[in-house]
Amino acid sequence: MLSHANSNGKAVMVNITNKLPTLRIAIAEATIKVPSIVYDSVKDNNNKKGDIVAVSRLAGIMASKKTYDLIPLCHQINLDSTQIDIHSNYMNEFIIRSTVKASYKTGVEMEALTAVTVASLTFYDMCKALSHDIIISNIKLLNKSGGKSGG
Repeated sequence: MLSHANSNGKAVMVNITNKLPTLRIAIAEATIKVPSIVYDSVKDNNNKKGDIVAVSRLAGIMASKKTYDLIPLCHQINLDSTQIDIHSNYMNEFIIRSTVKASYKTGVEMEALTAVTVASLTFYDMCKALSHDIIISNIKLLNKSGGKSGG
């Protein structure tokens, strides 16, 4: 049975009352493929809207803290830290990676995934004036630790 469904198949928030807090860490990643004009603009930090990387990083951090407002059955978690790294792989792509940590009763995978997704959307929003040929892809959880299933 899925953890977010009761015995009648109805959606429920997972009950974590009896779980003990442990250090939970999740790492997620997204890829943004851009045309050369966008790539050069971001690499040279030459965009009319400002520093694409800095604003996207900040958006990702803010989003990780608000995941429970966006995903209906997520718990409200006080995060210990969210780190967003954005780098180029020199193939007209930018890789956004988030590392989210919390000492809590449930994992932070959704917070890490939300962080890279919103950072990617912010990146797109700030670059769309240059081109709409921007592809956000490969949003995925790379690793999780802590808790019963986190290794």
